[in-house]
Amino acid sequence: MIHQMMTFVFILCMSMFYSNLYSQVIPDSPKDTINTKQGTITSNGFWIHDKVKEIQTMRIGPFIELSKGKILTIDTFNAYISSNGGKTWKAIPIFKDTSKFQIRPERALIRTKKGTLILAFANDKERSKFNWSKETHDAPGAELPTYAVKSEDNGKTWSEPQKLHSEWTGAIRDIIETKDGHIVFSSMMMIHNPGHHSVLTYTSADEGKTWKSSNIIDLGGVGDHDGVTESTLEQLRDGSLKMFMRTNWGFLWETTSTDNGVTWNNIKSTTIDASASPAMFKRLKSGRLVMIWNRNYPQGKSSYPLRGGDSNFSSVLVSMQREEMSIMFSDDDGKKWSQPVVIAKTTKPRTQVAYPYFFEKKPGELWISFAFSELRISLREDDFIQ
Repeated sequence: MIHQMMTFVFILCMSMFYSNLYSQVIPDSPKDTINTKQGTITSNGFWIHDKVKEIQTMRIGPFIELSKGKILTIDTFNAYISSNGGKTWKAIPIFKDTSKFQIRPERALIRTKKGTLILAFANDKERSKFNWSKETHDAPGAELPTYAVKSEDNGKTWSEPQKLHSEWTGAIRDIIETKDGHIVFSSMMMIHNPGHHSVLTYTSADEGKTWKSSNIIDLGGVGDHDGVTESTLEQLRDGSLKMFMRTNWGFLWETTSTDNGVTWNNIKSTTIDASASPAMFKRLKSGRLVMIWNRNYPQGKSSYPLRGGDSNFSSVLVSMQREEMSIMFSDDDGKKWSQPVVIAKTTKPRTQVAYPYFFEKKPGELWISFAFSELRISLREDDFIQ
């Protein structure tokens, strides 16, 4: 109880601090001048760095590699397989009954070392009405269940989906396999009285047959976009797991696990500035770590238009900067990171470049797509190592 009270007081004080800090900021215009001399404009109007290439035939993602160079990805009802590097795709149904299941754009997919395909997703067919009350600051009864489903024949057939929780799942963003064969994926669970979001993971030691839930990471908050959300994770060289979480506090927060994601400890803020958008954090075949994310402010600026602070969207004012996507690398397991580089920007109103999916198609060749954007790109690791 004392620990819970201390945590509550800490979060309350931090919320007041950030609210006061942001209230003193006079936002710059969100419009930024696009320097086309340092990049190009894609077929659908995004600016990309001159070392970045557009791939118009790429699907949303996420992606995994099958045998003989085939690539598999997921959509709302189907798996899609390409045998020609993503130029054309063949659809394969995942569900026997599409009236019961529909996969949300935020999903996680992996092919294990033993060849099992595992997909974690939130089921839109069971999505309840989100009746947010501005009086009680909550959405009682909100449900959007988390499921896992697997295939043991490279996506030709899929098992019956397994429900892991019924509570509202804001997004499922990432999945990994540890060195000893545990599968771990990140999910979310809505907390009530008042309404806000939390993060948890699920771990399987038997190729997705059974799952064990972690402790729930709940740092408080009030609002339908408040709390900790949309996490990304990776295993470090010492065997521990590191997870980064989206917050409304101007920085990514992190936590670590030493038991394959069953328990998470040492929850704290990083020094990585970030807007209220999810990052993607992966280990490359070179051994480096890469992070792709939206920084708190556009490059060269020190402020951004803020929203929230009303305990309905969020309890503090927050940057939702999604006009720029940046990338950086680490050679020492995240102790130090390279200078961030902007790889893509929006050029049109009411568009965003956010919610990245990452796929290393070949060593050093990175494919990046976005869940809520038509932008699809590739880049070479070596071109961005400083």
